[in-house]
Amino acid sequence: MILNRLIYLIGVSSIAVGLLFGCSNTANVGSDEIENYSAKQIYDRAEYEMARSKPIDAIAFFSDVERLYPYSEWAKRSVIMQAFANHKAKQYKEARDAAERYIEYYPADEDSAYAQYIIALSYYDQIEDIGRDQEVTAKALQAFKKLIKNYPDSEYVKPAELKFDLAFDHLAGKEMEVGRYYLKRQQFPAAINRFRTVVEDYQTSSYTAEALHRLVEAYLSMGLVDEAQSAGAILGHNYQASAWYKRTFSLLRNEDLSPAVKGTGWLRKIHRQVLKGRWL
Repeated sequence: MILNRLIYLIGVSSIAVGLLFGCSNTANVGSDEIENYSAKQIYDRAEYEMARSKPIDAIAFFSDVERLYPYSEWAKRSVIMQAFANHKAKQYKEARDAAERYIEYYPADEDSAYAQYIIALSYYDQIEDIGRDQEVTAKALQAFKKLIKNYPDSEYVKPAELKFDLAFDHLAGKEMEVGRYYLKRQQFPAAINRFRTVVEDYQTSSYTAEALHRLVEAYLSMGLVDEAQSAGAILGHNYQASAWYKRTFSLLRNEDLSPAVKGTGWLRKIHRQVLKGRWL
């Protein structure tokens, strides 16, 4: 693959490439002179700039290859390398633009999977702390999901799945943070809505056990005993050994209650899914 070829060239051939350009005038070639060079010469110069950790300079040369020799194999390589170099330079939008162009031009090519990975990474690498807006996290999830679906045999699926899980957990963490905020301020309906989102939409996240416990707290505070017991029952079924269940059990016992499915609300539906193995 092109990425592997790049790693090889940077690791093994950068000295040779440096000598080549040190002995020629291509090191100072201007935009009006670039047309005098072959596609391979310009492409080699771009790789030389990458080896020198100068991705911005490399991008210019890769772009020249695509512009001057649009139907060549070197142009094809240059498109994916523009995505790679832009990502290295933290120019995320430009990285996505190049990667999307590669997929559009060469959808069946083996490096299209890497292009999709670059698109996902361009969002993933911009994910901020939980307190910030999470729109970029949602876009990262969509891009990773597209990679996993469209390129199931790709070597990038495993790292994509790992990063997907981390981003998924990040979104659940955002819901939990807001839910805790409302709970602390005794705005119980608003808190319940957030914790419910975690339980229903982010079941495989690391926050599910806490979300169920917080639901018990919120429902008890509102006097909704059936719902509190139902949340406790689901928590006990899936996380009986967790510290969250111990806290929930103690909380219910202090009210002379125990975990048990009661009522006909949304938690009973979740419990049915649990029993049928359709949850978590």
